[in-house]
Amino acid sequence: MAVSPQSRLTLAFILITILLDMVGYGIVLPVLPRLIGELTGGSVADAAVIGGYMVFFYSLMQFVFGPVLGNLSDQFGRRPILLISLIGLTIDYTIMGFAPAVIFLFIGHTIAGISGAAVATATAYIADITPQEKRAQRFGLIGAAFGLGFIIGPVVGGLLGELGPRWPFYAAATLAAANLLFGFFVLPESLGKAKRRKFDIRRANPFGALWSLGRNPVVLWLLAALGLFTLASQAFPSVWNFFTIEVLDFSSSQIGLALGAFGFGFAASQAFLIAPVVKRLGEWSTVLLGMLAAAIALTGTAFIHTPFGLYGFLMVGSLAGLAGPAINSLLSRQVSDDAQGELQGAINATNSLTAIVGPLLATQLFRIFTTAPEGSSGYFPGAPFLGAGILVLAAAALFSFTAWRFDLTHRPPVAKHPHHPDLAPPGAQVTPPHVEDEANPDPASGVDR
Repeated sequence: MAVSPQSRLTLAFILITILLDMVGYGIVLPVLPRLIGELTGGSVADAAVIGGYMVFFYSLMQFVFGPVLGNLSDQFGRRPILLISLIGLTIDYTIMGFAPAVIFLFIGHTIAGISGAAVATATAYIADITPQEKRAQRFGLIGAAFGLGFIIGPVVGGLLGELGPRWPFYAAATLAAANLLFGFFVLPESLGKAKRRKFDIRRANPFGALWSLGRNPVVLWLLAALGLFTLASQAFPSVWNFFTIEVLDFSSSQIGLALGAFGFGFAASQAFLIAPVVKRLGEWSTVLLGMLAAAIALTGTAFIHTPFGLYGFLMVGSLAGLAGPAINSLLSRQVSDDAQGELQGAINATNSLTAIVGPLLATQLFRIFTTAPEGSSGYFPGAPFLGAGILVLAAAALFSFTAWRFDLTHRPPVAKHPHHPDLAPPGAQVTPPHVEDEANPDPASGVDR
């Protein structure tokens, strides 16, 4: 029996695909230091540098291939791109689970970055099958899948890691393969042949939206502040697992539980606090409150020596989830309704660029300040977090200047119906850009509906 694109099974498959993409990202974090150390025999500092380069390749592939896969799905349909992506994820986790050398981890992570970029195609699929009046609700489910995946992934990965550093990869490969079979039988094509268009490499350009918005100085200044903030946030997922091993001698399960606790707090702040805080303080003050919490948490974490202090600053840091949605809301007011998709493409490109650069900076700092003997003046494992705290303060200063320079508190909105996107946890993939108006598809977003 044929399954309708509007079937609940179809929606469930898409959401599970997005959930597994985030679970796969988080499930390896607690065990990656051990697996790299097992393969290289090096120190925690050496493993951190290798991990930084792995995240670099992963993020670079996501940045490059997100628009490419979105445009390929416009020509060939959503179904084949999504199924091929799941094949890629299954191969990736299998390669990493059985990796006999570090080079296989790089190959697997590169495949994961390419395959994970199909989340943009999954978003387009939901847009295809959802009436316009219900899209906000459905895209909210995408944000929920991201958040839930970031909570589940590290916890499951940490617990499985107690059996050995390769077990989380075996589990992830099994889940991806099961979802591939599920999708093969329940996923119909959502994009009719009459709505398809030929692949155009000029439209598969991740920089297109940034270039197009270059004429709007308010947007550029706000994007610069957002870029500094998200760059600082990359320190957390890049060196957290290595830092907790070096300073607190955490096991994989302890790393996973701590990451899961942070993910829960971060998601809760966005789900339950953002609306009342914005209503009471306004968007401008909410951005600064979130940035202040991030600066305190990052700087404090740099100097902790006990699990109690670590969890305390994690809870403070979860309030950083207030800043992203508030600054995105301010950004959405600065462009017209028919440019909202283009703006989201620019935000996605900004976040992707920070995910490419940030891990390298954080892991190199960690290595520099952990090669000296413990107790010496040159030994400071918290250096990446202190540097990130300083970056957040710079982002807050730039944002405050922008708010004053362009009088954002009294500036009338350009958009009549501004878009308020959800954000993934720091360092995680953001919800891909989408276009609110079917009559104005955005070529820069990589999703044409």
